[in-house]
Amino acid sequence: MRILHTADWHLGRSLHGQPFLPEQEWLLAGPFLYMLRDTRPDLLLLAGDVYDRASPPAAAVELLGAVLDAIIRGLGIPVALIAGNHDDARRLGFAAPLLGSAGLYIAGSPQGRSFQFADAHGPLQILAADYASPEQLAGHFPEAGITDHEAGFAAVMGHLRGLRDPSARAIVMAHGFVQGGLESDSERLLQVGGSGAVSAAHLAGFDYVALGHLHRPQSMAGGRIRYSGSPLAYSFSEAGQQKSATLLEIDAAGAVTLQDIPLPARRPLRLITGTLAEVLATAESTGREDWLQVTLTDRPFDAMARLREAFPNVLDLRFQSRAVAAATPLTRAGARHSPLAVLDAFWQAVRGEALPEAARPPAIAAIASAGEDG
Repeated sequence: MRILHTADWHLGRSLHGQPFLPEQEWLLAGPFLYMLRDTRPDLLLLAGDVYDRASPPAAAVELLGAVLDAIIRGLGIPVALIAGNHDDARRLGFAAPLLGSAGLYIAGSPQGRSFQFADAHGPLQILAADYASPEQLAGHFPEAGITDHEAGFAAVMGHLRGLRDPSARAIVMAHGFVQGGLESDSERLLQVGGSGAVSAAHLAGFDYVALGHLHRPQSMAGGRIRYSGSPLAYSFSEAGQQKSATLLEIDAAGAVTLQDIPLPARRPLRLITGTLAEVLATAESTGREDWLQVTLTDRPFDAMARLREAFPNVLDLRFQSRAVAAATPLTRAGARHSPLAVLDAFWQAVRGEALPEAARPPAIAAIASAGEDG
């Protein structure tokens, strides 16, 4: 069976106050549908964060309806979807039993639900569970003593194993942060003060695990556990990432082969660092319509207005000394630095010397305290 795995559409998302619904409509109602028409999967999996917030704008709901109609009725491809941490699972699951008869299979349950499919190789089971917080899961599994994401995820996977048909190949759909995954700035933390990460050991024994939540496409366990990533970049930490959907083939024995299908962006996110004159000089040779985060190493008057004359889609303007910019490679998309490393670079730029050893313990303590407060 051929299956297309996608996730994290975040319909209704904005970035720095700029609504991204037109970008989402351009992609999902255009290149995404063309890709489905060309690859002809037997099933599409949408692994959560369908919307960007629990009460999405009407235009986002209308877009989802139009895209699902084009996929299910227009192309004849059934869709299975789950709620993510941005979704309201009850709203998303409205009329789920009725919609299933039309080809839209919605989990509608944090405990999990089984959907049965078949191909020439035999039965295939989709075991799908909506995202739910530990507090919500504690009410569904009172005997499990759930107090954190790890215990909640273990209870859900245990329930899904109980639903499993031993004669069928099995694919799990889930939404969350599995240990070892690489984050971006655009994912909402699942747990205040921590990541809410869960062990991949709970996912053993399934033929494929279709995950949502992390926006960078990535695999674990040799590809058996997979984040498809988001179809669009939703923060400047994702600038330069090639977004994609995952096309998988599952054979009679449950072995899976994966193929990344690249997805285009009408206007990519891009980072530029330099003086105002240096940045403006690139206008003729780069995408003027791209969404930009600009870091200026000087402080000219009326910088944003002058930038937008050349680049109308500047979303974020930052200022930084040239020395700090040289010490901190912000031009590399997705680059991450520890707070202590950033402090080191700043001290070097301002004082012309390394951060003294005597200053490091109080600096580390202050950083740790700030992390607890934030």
